[in-house]
Amino acid sequence: MKQSRFTEAQILEILRAHQAGEKVADLLRRHGISENTFYRWKSKYEGLDRSAIQRLHQLEMENRRLKQAIGDLTLDNQALREALGKKMVTVAARRAGVRYFQTVWKVSERRACHLASLGRSTARYQSRRADDAPLQAQLLALAHQHPRYGYRRLHALLRRAGWRVNRKRVERLYRVARLAVRRSRRKRPAPRHPLPLPRGLNARWSIDFIEDRLAGGRPFRTFNVVDDYSRECLAIEAATALPAARVMQVLERLIIQRGRPDGIVLDNGPEFTAHAFLRWAAQTGITLDFIEPGKPVENAFVESFNGKFRDECLNQHWFLDLADARGTIEAWRQHYNEQRPHSALGYQTPQAVATQAAGLSR
Repeated sequence: MKQSRFTEAQILEILRAHQAGEKVADLLRRHGISENTFYRWKSKYEGLDRSAIQRLHQLEMENRRLKQAIGDLTLDNQALREALGKKMVTVAARRAGVRYFQTVWKVSERRACHLASLGRSTARYQSRRADDAPLQAQLLALAHQHPRYGYRRLHALLRRAGWRVNRKRVERLYRVARLAVRRSRRKRPAPRHPLPLPRGLNARWSIDFIEDRLAGGRPFRTFNVVDDYSRECLAIEAATALPAARVMQVLERLIIQRGRPDGIVLDNGPEFTAHAFLRWAAQTGITLDFIEPGKPVENAFVESFNGKFRDECLNQHWFLDLADARGTIEAWRQHYNEQRPHSALGYQTPQAVATQAAGLSR
């Protein structure tokens, strides 16, 4: 508002001079004011002293300030009411809200940041992060190639491929692309007691069976053998029938290839408690460590492998016949040993751990 060039004291002096008998025309000419201004002063200030005039000015300024505040609050209320449909929870959303208030409601940056509850430095921030498009494309390619891998295992594959990227960035891109793997809800597990780890290759093997069906509905079983030290899958034998004699043939073949294990962890299935199998183990010098009935957690290494085998292989494929199943399963077994990162091994492959262990034992 334009300030008057006359103070309250000067205005009162002019009005007192008029009351003393001085003509209006002389006052107008001497002070350089218009007749309209003089009579406005007279209607507003006549009969008031200097303190009353100052108080009146203060009240006018307070009234003007309150009107401005009410106008600002009304505008803020309207702007916020329009923005209620926009969720402003994240920093990015609040930054977009600041731009919206500035563009639509023509308010200042300070006021827009106040409405969005965002600091001005944060609103002005521009990310210097590198473009995520190449990394995201590689991540999507790996996720389509391995649909049951989570972000940790995909991160290990990216690092192996030469990408210098941390796990949190991979997790962010993984969630943005909605690649999360759907998993069945597990029951609350019983208290776990960690199994003692073997000290080297062939110190302990774990064996177990798992069942599936062909496309025509015919059931078949697989006999799985795992080295507990390296987590290598030594063999997956698929057949419609796997008696004790077939189990012994598979184990004898592995012993010729890799050497004899000190012990084998197994459950109490009829194939493993058959007299022929028990005699074979005694003659071979292998200790059989039977788990307690109904406690598969005591055979945790092969049970963990069975879960991965079913999730990443059996549930992902539709086998036309037994030959098709054997070929697909063997290809997956080689991939599991040679390429798949294993979380318990620091995301190394089982074959890499076995190679390191073999080199140290020489």
